[in-house]
Amino acid sequence: MHPRIEDYALIGDEQTAALVGPDGSVDWLCLPRFDSAACFAKLLGDEDNGHWRIAPEGAERCARRAYRPGTLVLDTEWDTPQGSVRVTDLMPQRDRAPDLVRVVEGLSGEVTLHSVLRLRFDYGSIVPWVRRVDGHRVAVAGPDSAWLRSEPEVRTWGEKYGTHSEFTVAAGEKVAFVLTWHPSHEPRPPLIDPLDALEHSVTDWRAWAARCRYDGPHRDAVIRSLITLKALTYAPTGGIVAAPTTSLPEELGGVRNWDYRYCWLRDSTLTLGALVSAGYQEEAEAWRNWLLRAVAGAPRDLQIMYGLAGERRLPESELPWLSGFAGSTPVRIGNDAVNQLQLDVYGEVMDSLALARSSGLSAKPDVWAVQRALMDFLCKQWREPDEGLWEVRGGRRQFVHSKVMVWVAADRAVRALEQYPELQGDLDGWRAMREEVHREVCEKGYDPERNTFTQSYGSRELDAALLLIPRLGFLPPDDPRVLGTIEAIREDLGHHGFLRRYTADETTVDGLPGGEGTFLVCSFWLADALHATGRTEEARELFERLVGLTNDVGLLAEEYDPVAGRQLGNFPQAFSHIGLVHTALALYGEDGAG
Repeated sequence: MHPRIEDYALIGDEQTAALVGPDGSVDWLCLPRFDSAACFAKLLGDEDNGHWRIAPEGAERCARRAYRPGTLVLDTEWDTPQGSVRVTDLMPQRDRAPDLVRVVEGLSGEVTLHSVLRLRFDYGSIVPWVRRVDGHRVAVAGPDSAWLRSEPEVRTWGEKYGTHSEFTVAAGEKVAFVLTWHPSHEPRPPLIDPLDALEHSVTDWRAWAARCRYDGPHRDAVIRSLITLKALTYAPTGGIVAAPTTSLPEELGGVRNWDYRYCWLRDSTLTLGALVSAGYQEEAEAWRNWLLRAVAGAPRDLQIMYGLAGERRLPESELPWLSGFAGSTPVRIGNDAVNQLQLDVYGEVMDSLALARSSGLSAKPDVWAVQRALMDFLCKQWREPDEGLWEVRGGRRQFVHSKVMVWVAADRAVRALEQYPELQGDLDGWRAMREEVHREVCEKGYDPERNTFTQSYGSRELDAALLLIPRLGFLPPDDPRVLGTIEAIREDLGHHGFLRRYTADETTVDGLPGGEGTFLVCSFWLADALHATGRTEEARELFERLVGLTNDVGLLAEEYDPVAGRQLGNFPQAFSHIGLVHTALALYGEDGAG
């Protein structure tokens, strides 16, 4: 049986990440960065596309697994007739080279384990040359080199283009494996001590998690979400990837398979808010600084997403040799949505920088110049249709959410000038723009017959992003149009108690065949909207059900299929975990924020 998306756990070193299955197999790992080519791609193919499994001989799924509390260190345990054994997986924060550490420890009896390592560089397409050097197994192909060693050394041999090891551990005995990557033209990096690395990783993660200010209900889920966001951060730049994976399907067997290993501007305000509110000022500043570097340049060239260091070219292509997760093809790398016009990102950047200023993040002298340039551009372009925040591929429209975010941009600019008179800007012009956008949205984006805002001007379709209207300040929560929109969205987009983001089929806006699951962050938005409109008990009940969708180690994908009872889309998804943190903080307020 093919694994489910939620079968996986995440480990990482804040520069890349791996997915580990309950059978003890690492099925996904890109080296040296999140967006590098995978050397383990079984997740999107089969064993011949690369993986590394350590498990007791003849065993299938583990008996239990869990993160060590407050860490990204994963313990997986098996019970066998011969005894019990634990495999601890981690990726210690690197000095130079990325290391994948796997520590096997006997718990009782004597257990024989088998390790099978199949390195396949370039997304599972290249079988490396493997040789033995000074007790190490060294795999080389083109620009990539990886070294495998064990401490103590165990019996290891090559077979069927894989590296096999077999060994026995008794209670209290440990065998540690380390896989280290480096560019093939460089010498092997210094060796790490795997047991010291394990000890330091546990200490460092727990110290970081202890900074969390939230102390309300589901604190463990909030901390796990924050740890996941930290794990999805590219430490050298502060950028946060949407997910560490590509092409995990939004519909099993379908074509809605996208590469999410990049940084989206649409996540910026929510990410900043979650980090600042939870007590992570340093991480919030790093994200704000990444944002400023990424958007630098001519405002007309602003993109919806960037690479980990702010790279702009993210060309999309397909990998035909990979069969896809559960047969879902095509497998894509890169993302052509980078070329879309999405006017909402201007509002998101303006809102993020306003939040950074009000939250007391360190001042940056050029921030207001960037904001003025964005506003000058937006004043001329805001009337244009765009592809909207969901990156639809069915043509541009006058999306209501995009126009609301244009209003947000103008509103935050006006508020800045009113609060800080020393700043220079077109106060009268921006006020007039704010009023005009508001008037137009209320006239053209609102359906009085159904008492709801619509997805785009003149359309009958709805959009879960409209739930953000009260949070953004466009209208107050008790406005009848807001209340009507919430009810219409629940009726039209509700599916077994959760929300789709919009109606997805061949006849609708996205121009793609097939459907998709309910969108988790949209359901968190619904909880936020219910709470804002005084329906806090309903909001808390929905939040409880959403937290209940996390897998056994607390992770969420992008979407959920409530009929099949399984997660869908790239995994784990930053947007979903940001939603969880934000909703917990909103619902429990003073009770939860320490």
